[in-house]
Amino acid sequence: QVHLVESGGGLRQAGASLRLSCAASGRTISNYTMGWFRQAQGKKREFVAAISWSGDTTFYSDSVKGRFTISRDNVRNTVYLKMNRLKPDDTALYYCAGDQGDPVVAVTTAFAFGSWGQGTQVSVAS
Repeated sequence: QVHLVESGGGLRQAGASLRLSCAASGRTISNYTMGWFRQAQGKKREFVAAISWSGDTTFYSDSVKGRFTISRDNVRNTVYLKMNRLKPDDTALYYCAGDQGDPVVAVTTAFAFGSWGQGTQVSVAS
């Protein structure tokens, strides 16, 4: 099973940018669909973005579309989430997730992913 480690979280002012990284080890993720989810305190985990194993297709939640960009570097075995124009509502613990091949369920659901990282905290001050 692939091991995922997120990094890059921190505290930012509203309107600032941040880039999260998800480094994979144990096996290559070149054939993995990868995603980012987040969970704010007291709320359910929610889908943020996903990217196909080829990198050709991306998916975003309506709340981040146009502000966040998911990308991948299969040589570095790493997935990124570039977050622009941050808002206080973006404050959450951000999780990286992955699953081999094409998903059998919608990538917007946590059930699509079998491997998860421990999360990195993003806090946005108003």
